[in-house]
Amino acid sequence: MDNRQPPAQSLLQSLPQSASGDAREPAPVHLWQPPFSGELDMHIARDGTWYYQGGPITRKALAQLFSGILRLDEDGRYYLVTPVERWAIKVDDVPFVAVRLEVEGQGKEQRLAFFTSLEHRVVAGEEHPIRVEVDAQTRQPSPYVLLRTNLQALIHRNVFYQLADLAIEQEVDGVQRTGVWSAGMFFPIDGLDAGA
Repeated sequence: MDNRQPPAQSLLQSLPQSASGDAREPAPVHLWQPPFSGELDMHIARDGTWYYQGGPITRKALAQLFSGILRLDEDGRYYLVTPVERWAIKVDDVPFVAVRLEVEGQGKEQRLAFFTSLEHRVVAGEEHPIRVEVDAQTRQPSPYVLLRTNLQALIHRNVFYQLADLAIEQEVDGVQRTGVWSAGMFFPIDGLDAGA
């Protein structure tokens, strides 16, 4: 195993040309099974900031490219993956933050589009569910939306307040729940299924 720190640029150079086209489109990392390359001095803070060798990555386009080769494996670790390399990185919570919400329609016809700080866009629905975890000690909610495969975005507090303003009461499995509709699905946001 090679533990040297490769320059961030060399990691991106090992991507196939087709995978590095649109910075917001993820590469087909699920198809790539390279051997473990080592630990990379990169981490993603809870606020969505990417850090490399202790300093923030200030170029959004570079963070977008890295986000497109990010994968969460069955061992619970996050990796930057190319066809020939797989580098482990640290993630404080989840790798993305949903910082903006656009609402279209009302009631069961409502569609909630979330935008991340790296300009990814998803509409909450069957493929992109919303869930809320509640900290057992502080009772603080942590809301998330699934972006792709098993990669999630933390819903920023201001966006969660917007969701709370849209929330309605709905019976789910015989229990009154508080939640929101999106793309024909009801998502409880009251945290009751998270041990509340």
